[in-house]
Amino acid sequence: MFSKSNDKSMIVNTMNKTTRPANSAPSIIGSDVSIKGDVTTLGEIQLDGTIEGDVRSASLTVGEHGCVQGTVIAEEVIVKGAVTGQIKGRNIRLEKTAKVKGDLFHETLSVEAGAFIEGNLTHKDNAAQEKPAKADAPEIKAPEKKLA
Repeated sequence: MFSKSNDKSMIVNTMNKTTRPANSAPSIIGSDVSIKGDVTTLGEIQLDGTIEGDVRSASLTVGEHGCVQGTVIAEEVIVKGAVTGQIKGRNIRLEKTAKVKGDLFHETLSVEAGAFIEGNLTHKDNAAQEKPAKADAPEIKAPEKKLA
């Protein structure tokens, strides 16, 4: 009745999917949660906690007490809290309590009176499809050995 099956066809790899699951609930990150590392999902994120890392999703809402320190890439971005880093999105909305320090790449942008922005605003088609910019690391050479 409950025998172990060797059938590997039942295993589903969700990371290879390119479409959002139908009727999926948003992932809620509570105010007492702190994440160090990148977060990636095909769905929606409601962030009331802190993420120190890059966030990639279909939709991201940063709540009034939410904070992101890293690059945000999403189709829909709503910021009510704080973001330090680039935001790349098709539709970006900054509400009156938003505090953003970083560049915004957008197709459409909505900013409420009272929102704080420190950075450049750049209109781009397909802004959410861009990959985050990687910092150029200086080349380090090994010291030369002298032969006597």
